Amino acid sequence: MIPGELEYHAPKSIPDALGLLVQFGDEAKLLAGGHSLLPMMKLRFAQPGHLIDLGKIAELKGIREDGGTIRIGAMTTENELIWSKVLQEKCALLVEGAKLISDPQVRYKGTIGGDIAHGDPGNDHPAMMLALGASFVLRSKAGERVVPADGFFVGTFDTLMKSDEIMTEIRIPVPARGTGYCYAKLKRKVGDFATAAAAVTLRMSGAKVSDVAIALTNVGPTPLKARAAEDALRGKELTDASMAAAFSTLDTVCICSLSQTPSSTNCRLARLLASNSTGKLIS
Repeated sequence: MIPGELEYHAPKSIPDALGLLVQFGDEAKLLAGGHSLLPMMKLRFAQPGHLIDLGKIAELKGIREDGGTIRIGAMTTENELIWSKVLQEKCALLVEGAKLISDPQVRYKGTIGGDIAHGDPGNDHPAMMLALGASFVLRSKAGERVVPADGFFVGTFDTLMKSDEIMTEIRIPVPARGTGYCYAKLKRKVGDFATAAAAVTLRMSGAKVSDVAIALTNVGPTPLKARAAEDALRGKELTDASMAAAFSTLDTVCICSLSQTPSSTNCRLARLLASNSTGKLIS
């Protein structure tokens, strides 16, 4: 199928894009790469009367470090994440995760902001954002606000982002020196969405865990933070027994997106991936 009739707009500044959002209201959709929106439009699941392409707004791109914070323009592509010297040196989890997203064609056009704002629990960046303690800059005609990733995702394809807002930037605290990272992803074949995935950051103090963050992809209606597992690991030595006890807490976290009930399959996948990710960091 082909999309319905629409008007295409390509603003060159954030104020112009915000003006179009206000002007056209619910009839408008933002295009931030298009790999999620365009298939929905072809199937007529989404039928915007106006398509606002953010691809020509230069201030929405770029990666830099500023005072201990990594700042990434929302229209920065996956390929640009992979080749960023800043990320390779300061936040390699994003580099590792971006390499696992789809295929090269998608990574050249798909953007980090589009991946996050879409609110798909199967997308890869949301869990990484939770594990990294990221926040998002949302801008509207009324002003700008900064929203933590933890709490931003409220349901499947549903976030705290309002219809008159544009995500302009992703902010990530530079991980402390000595922080290990892993993004483990199970998928049916190359290029697929994750059947399940786990993002883990870990920092040790001697033989004990001084800090850990664990977030899960596609095992619930939103990306999930495994808080009980994190709490169970902090201050402990990493042994088979301590990890088994910690990851058994995931049984209360993983939810089937369709039935909204606990899913034994999701729990098993989450336990396996989280355990493998953590084990990899100490091996």
